[in-house]
Amino acid sequence: MSLTLRKRRVSLAMPRTRMARVKSRALRTAERIGPMASTARETAAHRIEDARVWAAPRLDRAAHSVEEDIAPKVSAFLATAAERIDPAPSTRRRGRWSTVALLAGCAACAVGIVLYRNNTRRWADSMKDSAADASRWSAARAGEDAEMSGTRSDDGTPRAY
Repeated sequence: MSLTLRKRRVSLAMPRTRMARVKSRALRTAERIGPMASTARETAAHRIEDARVWAAPRLDRAAHSVEEDIAPKVSAFLATAAERIDPAPSTRRRGRWSTVALLAGCAACAVGIVLYRNNTRRWADSMKDSAADASRWSAARAGEDAEMSGTRSDDGTPRAY
């Protein structure tokens, strides 16, 4: 073996672990690729700037076109569609009639209750009168029956058996 080979082996320190080997390879690759990456970064920055210079006036023109031409047409279309779809007039009419019908029904119920109460009072009064008449009639009938049979109590009133 020659002396130069030996020196070379000694000058290259061989890492002992895999992680150290991977780290040393990554450092060597980074040293080689670093200049290429900075060139690519500068090129991309220039191209992005060129794209922005090209797109800005076109976007501005498109914005003005939408604002002046398309937006009024879309707005008018939406307004007419809203007028066609709007249920407000028919709902108001129905609301009025339903409210009137509800109030008329409530008034009819109130009148019915008042008439029912008056009729109940009249019926109760007539029943009192008819009960009094019935008791008078039964007492008179009992008196007639007692006279016919001739039985009277000690105080002279007819007995009821």
